[in-house]
Amino acid sequence: MYYNGVYHLFYQYNPYAAVWGNISWAHSVSYNLVDWIHLEPALNPTENYDVNGCWSGSATLLAGEGKPLILYTGSDFLGHQVQNLAMPKDLSDPFLTEWVKSPHNPLMLPVEGINPGFFRDPTTAWQGPDGSWRVLVGSQVEGHGAALLYKSRDFVSWERAARPLHESSRTGMWECPDFYGVDDFIHVLKASFNDHDYYVVGRYDAGTDEFGVVGSDFMDDVVRLRYDYGVFYASKTFHDDAKKRRVVWGWVTEGDGDDGGVKRGWNGMMSFPRSVLLDEGKKQLIQWPIEEVEDLRGEKVALENKEIESGSVLKIGGITASQADVEVSFRVPNLEGAELIDEGLLDPQQLCRQKNASVEGVFGPFGLLVLASEDLTEQTAVFFRIFRRNEKRVVLMCSDQSRSSLQTPVKEAIFGSFLDVDPDQEISLRTLVDHSIVESFGGRGKSSITARVYPKLAIFNNSHIYAFNNGAKSIAISSLVAWSMTRAQITQFHTRRKSSIS
Repeated sequence: MYYNGVYHLFYQYNPYAAVWGNISWAHSVSYNLVDWIHLEPALNPTENYDVNGCWSGSATLLAGEGKPLILYTGSDFLGHQVQNLAMPKDLSDPFLTEWVKSPHNPLMLPVEGINPGFFRDPTTAWQGPDGSWRVLVGSQVEGHGAALLYKSRDFVSWERAARPLHESSRTGMWECPDFYGVDDFIHVLKASFNDHDYYVVGRYDAGTDEFGVVGSDFMDDVVRLRYDYGVFYASKTFHDDAKKRRVVWGWVTEGDGDDGGVKRGWNGMMSFPRSVLLDEGKKQLIQWPIEEVEDLRGEKVALENKEIESGSVLKIGGITASQADVEVSFRVPNLEGAELIDEGLLDPQQLCRQKNASVEGVFGPFGLLVLASEDLTEQTAVFFRIFRRNEKRVVLMCSDQSRSSLQTPVKEAIFGSFLDVDPDQEISLRTLVDHSIVESFGGRGKSSITARVYPKLAIFNNSHIYAFNNGAKSIAISSLVAWSMTRAQITQFHTRRKSSIS
C-alpha cells in the first residue's frame, strides 16, 4: 500500500527458518519501490485465532479517513482458517512499525457449509454505492474454486452474501484472490491455483454485485490468461495513488525445493513490481516493470539493423551480464514457409517443451541466451518461434532453463505462452536478469515469463548474454539496448519495541 508518502510491502515470512512455518507478516518500506528498509514483522502468531500462523491477506485504506487496515487469515488453535483485523498503533509513525489486533477478532468464520481448511486470503476491500464495504475470501465450495463475497458497514461486522462473486467448476481451491477495476467498465478477477496465477476480465455491476466474464472463463480454453507463464504465484496488486497506477507483485518461488533454501538460508523472492494496464482490445492485461526500475541502469550498449544468420550467436558485451536489463526488437523479413502448427500441440508449454531452444525450425527459435557461460555450456534461453495455423501466423514465446545449470536442475525446465502480436511487425522482448532470476516480457508486456535458475559457471563476471538464431531462416535485430544494473539499497531498521502486538 501507499500511505503518507511511503510504500509498504507485507509478505509471508518465517523468522526462524527458510522453510514454511511460524508464518508472520514481514514488513518493509520504500520511497521508490526499488530501495527497501526491512522492519520488524508487523504481525506474529500470538492469539488463539492465529496461533498456527498469520497467513495472507490485504491492506485497505478507509475512504475519507485514509486510515490503513489489514485483513488477514489466521490459522486458529484447531487449524481452522478465520479472518482477522489489525490496525496501526500510531498513525503518526511514518513507518507504521506497530500493529494492533482487533479485540473483535475473528471477524469471519468458516460457517454455513464452508470447509474450515479452504477459507483464506481476503482481498483489499472496496466500497459500493450503498456505502458498504466488500471483500472477497478465497474458498472451495463443493470441490470447486470460489470467491466468497462479504459485506460490512463498519469493517468489523461482516455478512456473507447469498452467492459468491464468481466460482468455477473447472478448478479447485482459489488462493489469494484479487479483484480490481482497470477501466470504467472492466474489472479483473485473479485467482491462484495449480501453482499459477490465472485471471479473467469481465463487467462488474457495483449495485447488484454481479460479475460477468467477457470471453473465456477460468480453464475453459487451452489458451488461458495468466499474469505470468513461469514461476510467479500468490500475487497481489495495489493502487498507487502517488502515480495513479496499479502495481502487481508476485512470489517467485524456488526451482530447487526447500533443501536448496535451507542451504542458502533464504527461500523465495518478490518479483520486480510491475504496472498493470488493460490492452487496447480489452481482452487481456499488459504488464511492464515499473519505471523506477530504470533508475538502476548503468553502463549501456546498443546496436541496430543487425542480421543474425541461421545457426549463429552474437555476443552482447560491455555490460555486467549477471545483472542486466535488455530490450530488443526482432524483425522477420519474409514469413513465407512458416511451419504448420500441430493441432494436437495447442498447449504452448507443451509446444515449447517439444520444440526447445535447440530444435531448429523455419522461423526460430530466435531470442536471447542469458546467464550463459563463455562456451554456452550453461545458458537460459528466452526465444520466439513463428508458426502458421489455418491462414494466420502464430508467435510462440518460450523460456528454456533445461541447460541453465550443470549442477542444479530446476523442477520445471521450460515455460511457454502464445504472444498476441502481429509477426509481420517487430517482435519485442525485454528481459531483466538478476543473478538467479530472469523476468521476460514479450510484445511490450502482453506475455511475461519468470524463471528461477542456479548457474554454477555463468555467475558474476563469467556470465554473458548472446542474441541467437537457431532457425533455418535469417532474422534481423531492428534494435537492441542493454544496460548493466546496479544493486538496490536494502537496509535494516531496528526498533526498541518488544512486540508488534498489544
